[in-house]
Amino acid sequence: MKTIAIVSAKGGVGKSTVCANLCVALRQAGQAVLALDLDPQNALRLHLGADPADINGIARASLAGTPWRDACVLGSSGVHLLPFGLINESDRQALELSLATDPQWLPRNLASLDLADEALVLIDTPPGPSAYLRQVLSMADLVVAVTLADAASYATLPMLEGLILNYCAGRSSYAGHAYIINQVDGARRLAKDAAQVTRDALGERVIGVVHQDQAVGEALAHGRTAVEHDPHSQGRLDLLACAQWLMQQLPRSGGATT
Repeated sequence: MKTIAIVSAKGGVGKSTVCANLCVALRQAGQAVLALDLDPQNALRLHLGADPADINGIARASLAGTPWRDACVLGSSGVHLLPFGLINESDRQALELSLATDPQWLPRNLASLDLADEALVLIDTPPGPSAYLRQVLSMADLVVAVTLADAASYATLPMLEGLILNYCAGRSSYAGHAYIINQVDGARRLAKDAAQVTRDALGERVIGVVHQDQAVGEALAHGRTAVEHDPHSQGRLDLLACAQWLMQQLPRSGGATT
């Protein structure tokens, strides 16, 4: 099992959208993929075609002491998903307290799934520092950060770099971190200039630029990813290129099931 953390310094950058599209692209390429939603917003299920009315997930399973495998669902996208689920505020606080006091919470629960060595687990995390992010960064084999080409996102890069290096650097299993610049409007000179400034600052750590594309939003309205929705969209091509980069970094699986 290899874990890929999908992170961001702030909300509104399309992190969950990128995570879902990467999952589908990797699945279509023959990888064994499991999507894990550790963001209490519980949005990944909407992208991957899971039942939007289902309130179950890893949050309720963790609090009840039931196996995570029982919370796994197969969305219409063909990707197996462990949704976060829906819980009330007091239960969320109790869950986050257990994460803060038990550093083995995530590794233990992932190990209980008994996944194949070659399986890829893509983990969607909440934006910014959190107990969830600390758990993920402490074990991630690879980190992919999603950012925008704007001044507010650029200002958060040092904070995000610090978090990643603090929890990841020095581990023998850690393969490094990379960035995807999302929602770049290629028709606007300011947006292109901002993207270039970000690329200059991050250098080779930028693995892809995903252009602003109406097809991405249309896909979500249909409960699908851009990778599935429009074979000719620029956003799809950009996301497929990012997925290809991931496949070059991590071993290929021998099958397409988890």
